Amino acid sequence: MDNELRLEDFLPYRLAVLSNTVSTTVARAYDKRFSVSIPEWRVIAVLGRFPGLSAVEVAERTLMDKVAVSRAVTKLIKNGRIDREFADADKRRSILNLSEDGKKLHDEIAQLALQFERDLVQGFSEEEMTSLNSIMERLLARASLIGSP
Repeated sequence: MDNELRLEDFLPYRLAVLSNTVSTTVARAYDKRFSVSIPEWRVIAVLGRFPGLSAVEVAERTLMDKVAVSRAVTKLIKNGRIDREFADADKRRSILNLSEDGKKLHDEIAQLALQFERDLVQGFSEEEMTSLNSIMERLLARASLIGSP
């Protein structure tokens, strides 16, 4: 086994490059067409699927930094894309939902995102997609296992 670290062959680095390349490409489309950043889109996407979450719950579901979620939420509220209510029992806990404008935006971006995904995996066989999904799930499970105390 070779003990030399070659960054271009190092799996975590390659995964980061892949993720950043894909995210940046799709982010340009979101920003250009809808003036929405990736953190904002992730908040919209999560609230579209799981309405009524708090900002902390959004951060947990997206694995995003709480500060990034807070900034995205603040901007989305300001732009009228999400509504915030405060829980009756705990006024410190806010409940977030998509506004009507936010729901419309969610549906439009979701179609763009799904088309981007189709374009990205064009030419992959069903077997290759099954393998890719399995490998990603296994890597995520291993990373979680290795990273747990």
